[in-house]
Amino acid sequence: MKFQIIGQISNIEVIAAGPGISALRYLRKAYGHGRWRKLKGVATIQLPNGTLHQVELHWYEAHGKGKRDLKIKRYLER
Repeated sequence: MKFQIIGQISNIEVIAAGPGISALRYLRKAYGHGRWRKLKGVATIQLPNGTLHQVELHWYEAHGKGKRDLKIKRYLER
């Protein structure tokens, strides 16, 4: 599902880092070596149909690589 982040991501927390990441082999193969971390945070997103939702996002990040594989984990409002 495609979406656009509106504003900034808040309440950012590190979930896992280094060898604690189960997808570490994939990340290194797809994006290169780095100090990979899995993070989560809360953001407002806009879906392709134009609706706005506040969601919890999960993603991977390494220095110089930026945010990769953003995923909506759950919707916080209904």
